Amino acid sequence: MSHELVHARVLEHLERLRLGHLAERLDALLAEAARGEPTYLDFLDALLREEMGAKQRKRVSMGITIAHFPAVKTLEDFDFKAQPSVDQKLVRELATGRFIAQAENVLLFGPPGVGKTHLAIGLGRAAVETGHSVLFTSATALLAALAKAESEGILKDKLNYFAKPKLLVVDELGYLPFEKRSAHLFFQLVARRYEKGSMLLTTNQMVGQWGGVFGDDVLAAAILDRLLHHSHTLLIQGDSYRLRQKKKAGLLSRGVPQATSSAAEPER
Repeated sequence: MSHELVHARVLEHLERLRLGHLAERLDALLAEAARGEPTYLDFLDALLREEMGAKQRKRVSMGITIAHFPAVKTLEDFDFKAQPSVDQKLVRELATGRFIAQAENVLLFGPPGVGKTHLAIGLGRAAVETGHSVLFTSATALLAALAKAESEGILKDKLNYFAKPKLLVVDELGYLPFEKRSAHLFFQLVARRYEKGSMLLTTNQMVGQWGGVFGDDVLAAAILDRLLHHSHTLLIQGDSYRLRQKKKAGLLSRGVPQATSSAAEPER
């Protein structure tokens, strides 16, 4: 059988097996093999590594799209020197995704502008890369979606939607107080995910202030009980990074007051 016929048949088989990346790279890989003269096993290993790498990149790209991250932020881009209060060792451990496999939660505490959202996105991307499904939402958007679903009689479906990802990232919790009904909806979601799926929350309110956030001390305690039972906490202290940059540029006077966090760090 001629070389052309074999080549065409191999391409057809690759396509039918849905090995599209190998089909595109076949000629280049054959040329590389001709120069290196690998063993049959080495050549097969190279083919499989090529296809697995392509599938991994595609899976990560799709996972990041599905997660709806609001910006491109990575842990590698985070300036730990600018925020020395951040526990780098814990961040690196969380990036492995083991906390997700164990359905544990992560709570990031700190005033506005210190990098909580950056870390949340970075950890979310790391979770996607380690094979976990992720969904990112702001607290405001989350509660609006649940309230709308309840008014339309499809609350169960929307709760299932937010309960499905292995990691749900909720950003900016506590920046606006919840209405009583919204607080109950949030509790339902937390209860639905409890010990089944991980949540990562960023908030500017320490735990002692959550009664005001939810408008009900008893409900806040019930939510915290579930969130903190299996959890890791990060407390970021210091001035707003954004305001520091503006000061350096001379856009703000040195006397601009900074948002601070006065409550004690929660226990890990």
